[in-house]
Amino acid sequence: MNNLEALKTRKKTGLSRLNRNSRIFKTIIQAVKEKKGEHIISLDLRQIPEAVADFFIICQANNPNQLKAIADNVEDQVKKVCAETPYKHEGRQAEQWILIDFVNIVMHVMLPEPRKFYQLEELWSDAVIMGHD
Repeated sequence: MNNLEALKTRKKTGLSRLNRNSRIFKTIIQAVKEKKGEHIISLDLRQIPEAVADFFIICQANNPNQLKAIADNVEDQVKKVCAETPYKHEGRQAEQWILIDFVNIVMHVMLPEPRKFYQLEELWSDAVIMGHD
């Protein structure tokens, strides 16, 4: 799938909508837990017209090594279980915050300091928040 086709799947139609029971959603949560990610939450953005995805999943790592391990495991497990690769990922060099974009789900793996500073949960406070610890 080329980049333009992947972006077309971002349209908010009833047929393409994911939910928390979707295989990719469950796989991401499980992959984070396998690497001991903490403070795991999901933000349901489906009712927010300006949202760039259906869900954000946010978790916290304690150090740069764990940050990378969580991100790697998420990508590996989603590829293995769901046969999907990310559209894009960012932040691997900075080792503070890794973003993995699966088009309809965007995964944020963050160290404590950037998570506290950027407060994504507050930024998207209109979203329905669910904990997954």
